[in-house]
Amino acid sequence: MSGPSDKARFFLEQHVPELNELERKKIFTKEEISAIAKKRSDFEHIINARGSHPSDYVRYIEYEKNLDALRRKRIKRMGVRSAGSGQRTIFFLYNRATRKFSGDLGLWMQYIEFARKEKAFKKLNEILTAVVRLHPTKPELWVYAAQYFMETQADITNARSYMQRGLRFCKNSEHLWLEYAKLETIYIGKIAGRRKVLGLDVDRTAKAVEEDGDTDMIALPAITAEDINPSLEKEEGDDEVALHNLATAPVLTGAIPMAVFDSAMKQFQNDPELAAQFFDMFADFDQLPCLKPLLQHVFDHLQQNSPRSASTALCAFQMTLLGIYIHSPEFPAALGRSLELLNSTLQQNPKQRGQILEFAIRQLLPLLQRVEESDEPVLKKVLASSLRKYSRALEEAGSNTGDAIARLVEALQREGNRVDAQKLIGSTAKQWSANERLVELQTALTT
Repeated sequence: MSGPSDKARFFLEQHVPELNELERKKIFTKEEISAIAKKRSDFEHIINARGSHPSDYVRYIEYEKNLDALRRKRIKRMGVRSAGSGQRTIFFLYNRATRKFSGDLGLWMQYIEFARKEKAFKKLNEILTAVVRLHPTKPELWVYAAQYFMETQADITNARSYMQRGLRFCKNSEHLWLEYAKLETIYIGKIAGRRKVLGLDVDRTAKAVEEDGDTDMIALPAITAEDINPSLEKEEGDDEVALHNLATAPVLTGAIPMAVFDSAMKQFQNDPELAAQFFDMFADFDQLPCLKPLLQHVFDHLQQNSPRSASTALCAFQMTLLGIYIHSPEFPAALGRSLELLNSTLQQNPKQRGQILEFAIRQLLPLLQRVEESDEPVLKKVLASSLRKYSRALEEAGSNTGDAIARLVEALQREGNRVDAQKLIGSTAKQWSANERLVELQTALTT
């Protein structure tokens, strides 16, 4: 059995032709070549010795990345033909590292990110296949792989396949179910946007969901990437065929996210809190053509299975205002019903008071912003008064020092809702002016 020194010598010998070429073409001097060889020898002896760590590989890879960057700069400056194979060397090191430390997800993610940066798509596909095979119970890996194929390759077929296979191994991951539904919803948005640009917005009815032959997979409406992506057609005139196929596919009706939601409810025994998370996720896609049917589907499920749940009441608040514009004569009455619903929900669910109050504040902030922009003084007064009322109640449920409001402001900032954060702190800062954190947040948001 070969020892560490023999292994190190074997791998170092692989670099000899490359180093000779770099010296021959005067990309590196003889002294630099000697220094490179010595540095590699040190690294090889470290990683081949007993007790080596993933960090040893990371340092070696970082050195090779810097070396490759220097090599490329000199080649460009000198105008010589490419010499060396820095990318292949780095890939080889990542492969050795992940084989030796296959359980280190940090290494795998660095490997994946390097492949993405280098646009080595074929290699990246191999890496993703290998990592989910080794770590099938890690939901974040399935989500990452699906998002990669959707965002980078525009390949819904592969993205959907990763999500469905992931759910075989991670059936109890709420995050994975939500991300799968989100993926399908994003897909609807992309297709709807393309149809709008092409002037193809038409009403149509949904097809029935067809059964898949694999009982472990979620039954989804039959649809392929070619049906909905005209760019996949090569010949001139084929766009019309692809777009005609799209007109008969069920993708735009929301049938697929609904199927995912229904399967998730079966898996989690109709958990109302999870259903509310699906509702909130769908509600974020406010320009989706099938938004109302999607939300109605979730809301109907909640009413049927958890009519007394606080989650059902909070979704009802949003459904009451859904599709009603600020200037509509129906808006004041709908707003009044929504606020009454919030108040009754607070009385009926004292144990969830903090959660409900935070929800109320989050819902009122964007409404107040829109009312102010539309110059509706009466509505503005009602919403501003309600916001102060729920803010005070949130503090009374906690320490009553402004800490709860400060935490909510910070949460809004992290989520990218800077306008809502400014609005909240502006309406509550005077009341809790002694709270140092709130003062700091106010200063940061107003500068």
